[in-house]
Amino acid sequence: MAAEKKTAFVSGSGRNIGRSIAVALAAQGINVVVNGGRNRAACEETAELCRQQGVQALVAMGDVGRSEEVKTIAEAALAQFGTVDIVVNNAAIRPTKPFLEIEEAAWKHVIETNLYSAFYANRAFLPGMVAKKWGRIVNFSGMNAIHGYGGGGSAISASKHGLWGMTKALAKEFGPAGVTVNIVSPGPIRKADGSAGGHHGGSEELSRIPVGRVGEPEDIGALVVFLCSDGGGFITGQMIASNGGLQT
Repeated sequence: MAAEKKTAFVSGSGRNIGRSIAVALAAQGINVVVNGGRNRAACEETAELCRQQGVQALVAMGDVGRSEEVKTIAEAALAQFGTVDIVVNNAAIRPTKPFLEIEEAAWKHVIETNLYSAFYANRAFLPGMVAKKWGRIVNFSGMNAIHGYGGGGSAISASKHGLWGMTKALAKEFGPAGVTVNIVSPGPIRKADGSAGGHHGGSEELSRIPVGRVGEPEDIGALVVFLCSDGGGFITGQMIASNGGLQT
């Protein structure tokens, strides 16, 4: 990491992968803006774990799928830290329903939460990155999201494909300003309750993972730390899978 103190905004960082990312960044001396939509207690726990790493942590609650709420979050973050140098767009929802049955409002909610949230957050914090000529944006996809969800996941795939397009476009637009933009695609990652998020995690699937285990949230945290480091500065416009070698 560069010597100057940096600040990261991590959406959906109250638990699981988001919490791991926030704490991993804090361990590198990076201040963290912790965000969640409803569970303030979980976000406060994440913030305390970050503070234990010797950094500042701000809890900024709000629905990142809503423009006005992201503006409020950004105002609070910028008031405390001046700039936000790293944006990790982790928040997402993954409801499934057959395409011919999904209500328009439900489809819109998925797109707003998974795609528009990154649009709002990136727009809020990119000016500061450009001014400093240094910035990192990490968006999040998923294995099935890009290959196409069966079983009623069309809205998820649509939102994640949009994120992938945004990632490639922003990498080209803001690369000259010193900002890298990448997208992480996790495989089956263990949740706090022990289940493997997005996957059954059974013995049949486990046998298809070359490394012989499901991932841990810390695996994703470590990857994000690298992408957000100075050492990751030559990586941009890429989708990086962390899935133990599992092929879809």
